[in-house]
Amino acid sequence: MSLKPKVALAQDFLSNLPKLPNQVQAKVLKWALRFQSDPTASSINYETIKAAKDPSLRSVRIDQDWRGIVFKSSHGDVYVLMYVDHHDAAYRWAENRRVAVNPVTGAMQIFAVETVVEPAVAAAREEATQSPAATPGTTVETPALPAAPLYAALSDDELLSLGTPAELIAQVRTICTEVELDAMQAFLPVEAYEGLFLVAAGDSVSDLLVQRETRVDRKVDTEDFATAIETAESQARFIVVDGEEAMAAILNSPLAQWRVFLHPTQRKLAQGDRSGPVRVLGGAGTGKTVLAMHRAKWLAENRIPEGRKLFFTTFTRNLASDIEENLKTLCHKGVMQKIEVQNLDAWVHGFLRRQKCNYTIVFGRNQDRFKGAKEAWDIAMQLADSTLGLTNQFYEEEFERVICAQGITTRDEYRQAKRKGRGTILSRSKRDAIWPVFEEYRTGLTTRNLKEVDDAYRDAAALLKDQPPEFSSVVVDETQDFGPQALQLLRAMVPAGPNDMFLVGDGHQRIYNRNRASMSASGIDIRGRARKLYLNYRTTEEIRRVAVAMLEGCEADDLDEGSDEVKRYKSISHGPVPERIHVTHFEEALSRLVPIVEASMEQGHSICVLVRARQDAEIVRKALKEQKIPVTLIGPDERDQPDSKSARVATMHRAKGLEFDEVVLLMPRQTGDPETMVHDTRRLQYVAITRAKRRATMLEFS
Repeated sequence: MSLKPKVALAQDFLSNLPKLPNQVQAKVLKWALRFQSDPTASSINYETIKAAKDPSLRSVRIDQDWRGIVFKSSHGDVYVLMYVDHHDAAYRWAENRRVAVNPVTGAMQIFAVETVVEPAVAAAREEATQSPAATPGTTVETPALPAAPLYAALSDDELLSLGTPAELIAQVRTICTEVELDAMQAFLPVEAYEGLFLVAAGDSVSDLLVQRETRVDRKVDTEDFATAIETAESQARFIVVDGEEAMAAILNSPLAQWRVFLHPTQRKLAQGDRSGPVRVLGGAGTGKTVLAMHRAKWLAENRIPEGRKLFFTTFTRNLASDIEENLKTLCHKGVMQKIEVQNLDAWVHGFLRRQKCNYTIVFGRNQDRFKGAKEAWDIAMQLADSTLGLTNQFYEEEFERVICAQGITTRDEYRQAKRKGRGTILSRSKRDAIWPVFEEYRTGLTTRNLKEVDDAYRDAAALLKDQPPEFSSVVVDETQDFGPQALQLLRAMVPAGPNDMFLVGDGHQRIYNRNRASMSASGIDIRGRARKLYLNYRTTEEIRRVAVAMLEGCEADDLDEGSDEVKRYKSISHGPVPERIHVTHFEEALSRLVPIVEASMEQGHSICVLVRARQDAEIVRKALKEQKIPVTLIGPDERDQPDSKSARVATMHRAKGLEFDEVVLLMPRQTGDPETMVHDTRRLQYVAITRAKRRATMLEFS
């Protein structure tokens, strides 16, 4: 009895599907369901494409005008719906493509034929001899162009092991510049482009293969497409569909791209056992949150025992809500029952209530709802020694960044506390004079049944020591926004062991918590399990360069007492250079904003206007509404609707975790701010501008 053929969808097909007219999409869905049910049926008339370089690519009729391109393996055991377009366009696409199994990695690959690649690289080489245009309003690096071929020292086997198709090795060997490599990007498998880019940046082939967990020591059958399509590298381009229900779910999902396809590096990190905590760094747009969700899915499906759960957490409530909704589209109901998604503060509040700790946690003593904390602080400050010459701001920051962050509860502990980055040197006698203020403040909180959030984290961690663990694994998104006490609590929530913790983050995007936390100091040992993502899948290279320029002078840590940098990050798409427009005041910025939003919406793009403060967001919303522009304000408790036809307005903080075709930043010029605040502003603007996928505009006013 022969096995049923494998039916798959290609990434090119899914990325092009939304561009088709709605009535054509409906026909494609109907045809695809029939195709999945039986790709060998006589009613599916496979037609030879005479000009195609690859005889395994066939044409099928969707209707009179539209054609699908299908890969049909020589053994008849793999069928892949590759592409759909108008008759002539579909045939042109097929004529210039090949499908093959890489003889070293064993991956199924699709790539362009050499006659298409050569003109693109030649054009890039000619362009590289011209002076590069400067990015308006920014200073970006212009790397020196090497004279020799970049990959002259690599053997053919090494190029193959990086994912380079055998047919394109000769062309790759002619590459002398990064510009020429970029010109080949659209014609290469994604793992080949990434590998070649990282080798050019200084990585060794052997290190890359270790990181990818790529085996090169086994014989590969280049005719065995059924095995090849199941590799991690193949699954970055193809998804095997097991039934009609799965086919319908994929084709009807607006999240099809990120739900189905993971980059090979991401897939290797998402799947498989790990001996302990894993930390993954990556700049904005490198897919950290998507990776974390897929890791949670794999663990819930394969490693979380019955009666236990995986805890998925992040810093903000709205981002946790977004993640939970996206996980529901990624995981079936049984898997979701093993995953609990909450921001950490919400979990701590519920846990302490269940433990009969009925105090109120203070999330910012200057908020009206925590006025009791403000009263307690004002009373405590009356004990401040005026002869020390220390300001109220100093006391507030000392309490937050030293006392709370380090869990200090006694004068003796404060005497020994490290105060790195605090600036002011304090002798033992000065610390003794300062301590009564903090002691009195905590006493005042206790009498008012209040507690600072870091102290609540510490209480929760202590209570967990005496209880059986509820969670088998913890997955953390936006780890950079968690302070030391939060990380220690997360460590206490799950027993140390295989697959216990998976943490993703980016020190450049720290916009909520200035208290840098060390994983190792918090009991989270990531030695040998630290990874980085370098490719940006969201923003264009032009936006990325401007965003990186915003971070100039801003140091960032690696979340474990080391430093991080952004020089090796790279975007895989290109677009217009972000425009910086200088205006005199906020009202002029509003008038310049309206035509930008109107033009974007006329093109059918999603657009979001990002501002610093909530009151500014309300002003922008009102201004757009007065111009009859449909507009939605995304507040702290509202979720964005990706299919919305209205312009969106949000604060830069709220935009964390969101993405749009275009963004417009309304940015007040920074003058006279302390250096720390300038750096905080730059990081916030970096987060904001990297929400854009295609275009970004900066309206800067006084």
